[in-house]
Parts: sequence; structure tokens; C-alpha cells
Amino acid sequence: MVTVDLNSDLGEGAGTEADIMPFITSANIACGAHAGDDRSMRDTIRIAIADHVAPGAHPGYRDRANFGRTALDIAPDALIADLVAQIETLARIARAEGTSLAHVKAHGALYNTAQRDETVANAIVQAVKRAAPDLILFVFPSSAVERAARAAGLRVAREGFIDRAYEPDGSLRSRTKPDALITDPQRAAAQALSFVTDGGVRAHDGTFLEQGVDTLCVHGDTPGAAAILRSARAALVAAGVAIRRAG
Repeated sequence: MVTVDLNSDLGEGAGTEADIMPFITSANIACGAHAGDDRSMRDTIRIAIADHVAPGAHPGYRDRANFGRTALDIAPDALIADLVAQIETLARIARAEGTSLAHVKAHGALYNTAQRDETVANAIVQAVKRAAPDLILFVFPSSAVERAARAAGLRVAREGFIDRAYEPDGSLRSRTKPDALITDPQRAAAQALSFVTDGGVRAHDGTFLEQGVDTLCVHGDTPGAAAILRSARAALVAAGVAIRRAG
């Protein structure tokens, strides 16, 4: 049977956790750097537990002013130490709530930079190895961070996005450009099906990009995120795809 994980970035202040959680299997929870604090982490983990969703760490650049969506020039050792601290903070809160983390997914500019920048990719991998080497690392397919993670012996889940448009080179279309976000639930559902049943996604110009994925993301702050996930989940189930947590 074909299976796929559905994930969302949560605990970032959008207030959509309770609406989104019933439709996903993995929750990427902000760890206090780009967004979130101890209270939001605890509250989001509690909602995840109630809905049987796997909680994961969503560390990013420590830059609240730009929501972690601007790449920062940080020395690798300092970046690793900060990412370790973020992951360990969420892990501590999860343990206090009687659960444990299942995965790690970098946020925003950190995630995007790690697609091609080997230094940043290796920093993410080293942070996961140091903080929680048994966790799954969510990665952009065929990226520098996927290669680094596999070389380091980490488990990975390749990720596709159903609320974002793609460029012909396989990168995500910049949020500064028109039509970067996909907010129509039917269009997003069609993109989800394309990933899982066709093995890839259509770029903004119509080019087909081959991309095998294990998990599909809708950002928690995308307008209508819950409706997008509801539609995508229904379409996948109707096509005989089982929705299961990564790993």
C-alpha cells in the first residue's frame, strides 16, 4: 500500500493548531528561536497528543523580527549549538508531557539554505546527531542536507509542499513572487496527488519535476491551511493512499 505522512509547521503564533491537527500525522513545533516559547511548545504538544500526532522539533534562525525567513551568517559551531539547544528545549517539554519527539525539520531560511549550502546542511545534521540521533530528519529531496544526513547515518523523510509553487529548477517559488502560495484546496489536493501517484510536481511554468516524497507539508500560517489539509487528505484517501506518520 502507498503511504504518506502529512505535516504542518505549528506553534508559531498563527493559532491554527486545533483546526489543523486532526488532519495531519506530524507536527513541526517552533522551538523558541524564530517563534514560540515554552508555553506555546507545551500547548502544541498537548494538542498533538490528543490527536495522536507525532511531535517534532522545528528549529530555525534566531530571528523573530524576520520570522526566521532571512538567511543569517552564523559560524557553524554557533549555529550547531543553537540548534541543539532548540531541539533539547522541545524534547524536555515533550518528556514532561509524557511523550517524545519523532522528527526534526529546519524552518524557513535555514531549511532553504541547507538545500544547497553544504556548511549549513552539515550544521543541521551535526545538531541532530548531537541532540537526538534517533530522530527522523525532514529534508528537501536531492538536497545537500539529504546527502549529509544519509552520509551521517540519520533517517530521513523527503518532503514535498502542497501549499507552495515550485520553480523549474526544483526550488520553492519565493514568497516575494506572485502565486508563490497555493491556497485553493482543490489545487493543493491535486498537487498532493501528483507527488504521491505521479512521483513529482508541476513547476510554475508547467515543467514536470520528478520528486519522490515521504511527507507532505502545509504551513500552519497559510490562509485556509485546515481546509487545504482536509481536501488533500480526502483526495489521498480516495485514491487509496494511507496517511501515516513518517518512519
